[in-house]
Amino acid sequence: YNYLFGLNVLVIAFFTTDLLIRFVTWPGLLNFWKNLFNILDILSILPFYVSLLAEAFEDENADNPTEHEHKSYVVLRVCRIFRIVRVFKFIRHSQDLIMIIKVVGHAKKELCLLVLLLFIFSVSFGSLMYYIEHQKNNQFSTIMQGCWWAIVTITTIGYGDIAPQTWLGKVVGSLVLTMGIVFLALPMTIIVGKFSTVYEKEKGKE
Repeated sequence: YNYLFGLNVLVIAFFTTDLLIRFVTWPGLLNFWKNLFNILDILSILPFYVSLLAEAFEDENADNPTEHEHKSYVVLRVCRIFRIVRVFKFIRHSQDLIMIIKVVGHAKKELCLLVLLLFIFSVSFGSLMYYIEHQKNNQFSTIMQGCWWAIVTITTIGYGDIAPQTWLGKVVGSLVLTMGIVFLALPMTIIVGKFSTVYEKEKGKE
């Protein structure tokens, strides 16, 4: 895989040069760090250099493994996971993705309310289902299991790994599922409205 490593080095060198040029020519050092895309660019190339340092340190201490070396290995693994940040570099080149981010920013209050309602409903119905089912159904062994069932049901995912068995549990489950459909429908209308507003504003700027 030497040719893949060489290709990776060329790509990293290109993006590093681009980042350094932007860093030098950016109007204001503080403004540079306020830009989200600059942070994403740094996070996307930083793991490469950290990986090189960690691998070099591993090679030097290969004959004398220590706890510190083990920690550096863990750091290396984490850095390689962070390479996935490179995917977010595509956002810069897609106006549609940028528009979606702006829509999420404008609808943050509605999204926070959605998360809060999901938390309240999950804890309430999860606890209720636990007390209904736990004596006859081993799947609801804890309240957290009930909360997991409530989240999956409210969001209409329905994995099927946990299901009520008593008639009262099935009645509550049907109620939760019906509420879940309404629960998802109401915020979506608000988000679609926000999307239309942001879309019209962006078109007006053009």
